[in-house]
Amino acid sequence: MILTWGAAIKAHTLFGLNTLEWAGLAITTFIILYFGLELIKVIHNTWLGQALGHYADLKKMGQWAVITGATDGIGKAYAEELARLGINVILISRSLDKLKGVADKIVEEFKVKAKVIPIDFTQGIEIYDKIREEIQGLEVGILINNVGMAYPYPEYFLDMPNGDKLCQDILNCNVVSVTMMMRVCMPQMAERRRGVVVNMASLAAVAPTPLMCVYGATKAFMDKISRDLATEYADKGIIVQSVLPGYVATNMSRIRISSYTAPSATEYTQVALKTIGLQMRSAAYPPHRVMLFGVSWGQFFFPNYMSNLCYRTIHQMWLKARTNRARRAKAQ
Repeated sequence: MILTWGAAIKAHTLFGLNTLEWAGLAITTFIILYFGLELIKVIHNTWLGQALGHYADLKKMGQWAVITGATDGIGKAYAEELARLGINVILISRSLDKLKGVADKIVEEFKVKAKVIPIDFTQGIEIYDKIREEIQGLEVGILINNVGMAYPYPEYFLDMPNGDKLCQDILNCNVVSVTMMMRVCMPQMAERRRGVVVNMASLAAVAPTPLMCVYGATKAFMDKISRDLATEYADKGIIVQSVLPGYVATNMSRIRISSYTAPSATEYTQVALKTIGLQMRSAAYPPHRVMLFGVSWGQFFFPNYMSNLCYRTIHQMWLKARTNRARRAKAQ
């Protein structure tokens, strides 16, 4: 009797299991092992590793830390938390008055040195020569690339307000600044064979961002260059980390009140600092880690659905922004 392919497969057995049963067992074993190892990594990176102090000792990296976008939100929180560790801080941002205010508070509260450099990161390449001169002779062991710029509101690419300038400003602030600040600060780290670079990307780096496409693309660049440099300079003792936060209660996000899913900048930063040396790429804050996991797997299995879902969500924000603009225009 001649068996069909299906019957032949079912008829073949090994240790009492037929071929299909062995295939099912292999797939199930793979899934259990994969997610089991992922769970172990999550437990170690989120709780156990931090409890055991396996994260990087930032005080050994150098006497000074450079923080861009240091007058508000996450940048200011990083500056304060690093100062709390006894590390001197170099604060770089656009407003000199705000810089002085943050620096004075840090010096008074944490008894460390603070240096300010007023810089507009939407400007050209010449600003980085000034930064090189300002930090010359200082032992910089940590760089926090936090400065960033987003859309004023979601908008279609061809309808962006003052679109050419806005695109150029976002690229200068989010892409050029990250690249050039690493070129400014990393040479002395490589020479000493120790240092930390933290690049503040976003969940927007991995989630679809229609109606905010330029912003999302710049964050994807930050994430990609961080991961590649982490490998490239690992043997030079430099830790390069990509941080991908979700919503944090800051001026940029326009969220005024913190919550479990949108923590304050200080809450977020305190968790994020303890992931340095443990995670090359992290959303840091536990709820944001869950979001990153969900978005990544959603993109893998259902890319079209995820794109359409994000478009519908952001489009509602676009409609609300348009209504608000029309109301303000009418009131004038």
